[in-house]
Amino acid sequence: MCRQLRQITLRGTQVEKKDSEQDSRTLQKKWDRTKSRLRAELGEDIFKSWFARVKLEGIKDSTAHFSVPTPFLKKWLRSHYNDRLLDCCNAEFAEVKQIEFRVRRPHDSSETTIQQDAPGPSDGAETVTIRSTGLDAGMCGGDAATGYRDFEGSPLDRRLTFDGFVIGSSNRLVHAAATEIAESVGQSQMRYNPLFIHGSVGHGKTHLLNAIAWHARTRQPHAQVLYLTAEWFMSRFVQALKSKAAVAFKESLRGIDLLLIDDMEFLQGPVIQQEFCHALNSLIDGGRQIVVAADRAPAKLERLDARMRSRLAGGLVAEVGTMDGELRRKILEKCIADEQREDPSFVVPDTVIEFLASRLTEGGRELEGAIIRVRAVYRLTAEPVTIERAEYIVRDLMSTSEPKRIKIDDILKIVSKHFGVNRSDLLSNRRNRSVVRPRQIGMYLAKKLTSRSLPEIGRRFGNRDHTTVLHAIRKVEQLMADDSGLKEEVELLKRMLRD
Repeated sequence: MCRQLRQITLRGTQVEKKDSEQDSRTLQKKWDRTKSRLRAELGEDIFKSWFARVKLEGIKDSTAHFSVPTPFLKKWLRSHYNDRLLDCCNAEFAEVKQIEFRVRRPHDSSETTIQQDAPGPSDGAETVTIRSTGLDAGMCGGDAATGYRDFEGSPLDRRLTFDGFVIGSSNRLVHAAATEIAESVGQSQMRYNPLFIHGSVGHGKTHLLNAIAWHARTRQPHAQVLYLTAEWFMSRFVQALKSKAAVAFKESLRGIDLLLIDDMEFLQGPVIQQEFCHALNSLIDGGRQIVVAADRAPAKLERLDARMRSRLAGGLVAEVGTMDGELRRKILEKCIADEQREDPSFVVPDTVIEFLASRLTEGGRELEGAIIRVRAVYRLTAEPVTIERAEYIVRDLMSTSEPKRIKIDDILKIVSKHFGVNRSDLLSNRRNRSVVRPRQIGMYLAKKLTSRSLPEIGRRFGNRDHTTVLHAIRKVEQLMADDSGLKEEVELLKRMLRD
């Protein structure tokens, strides 16, 4: 009898544990969808600035409980995004009526507790504790903190690794330097110290700093790695001054093996700059690795004093250059592949990828945000992705300049490049299908996008009769009506010509 009771109790415990784990997974999936909704509504830059470090701790008594790393972030979210976050939560958690924030302790990221209301004979709350260490910390927020002793650093984003960095001609040098530094942390000889990375917003500076930190911690688990933004450093230093702990603050920096500073251009104030310069000199002289990122080269950071600019320029200064079309396309394809791991049915045609790559030229965050938006709309509507729909979804990210005047020479150049046909073949009397179809499409585009008459178009396309041009236009219109793929291709050519 006792044995049967023990078996029943054991089975009951296993069922409760399984239900608890399932509740935790369900809660996490809903929170992931809520974050996707926030990304789509706010854009990638705003989301990363204010929500990347927000963690959902649980839902109880119709209240969603969130934790954040700093009092400032708590206050900012309450005053600026409370209602927006509540609306997005309501889409997944219908029972939520209000939200609460708390400031988590520096070591909270190593132990995440998720709670969700669940009916039961006791208090109805199931608690699942997830323990992790090192690089696995921060399951809900997708990040992990860096720090040394009691000095808390800025969180690392687990998505920003070398494996996830897309390499092109504009960033190959800086990627190679970053990789070499990450490999050499902990060694006595350091080749580039400091490494100064500069480039425009969204070109991958923060990604590289995170990647160096992740790789260094993987290779040297006991290495002291600290990643800071200039704003974070200033905030901590001001707190140390107020609490009369400035000396301890400076001393805490000197035992670090790898210090990474992001957004150096925002470091302000003569006292803060002076103390940071002392810490920088001490670390470099002690053989510790420094990596700094900013939007400009050291010589152009006018807010920094001359000594600091000189010291930052004393190592390797590497620029993350402007992304070319090929790199932008690679980034889009990677973002799409990432989304397809979650939803294999999400397909973006090559014509749409090429269109987005040609129109979104600011940086990687813009490209990533575009795919997040497109995926969100696809998930909500289940309608296929087309150029027209993609253009509508990301219209605010695109250039608003006046449309340029299109010439027939431009059309010949674009059509020749797109279809892989020589310009001379387009103007010749060749009747091969591989030449005739591009030629007809070129005539169609010339009629739709220029003010030239049919005879003029005929003359520019190899002295052809106007009736040949008219036949080509009608033929293309008929083919587009029967073939949506061709219609997409022609629309893409139109947009490429208007850029």
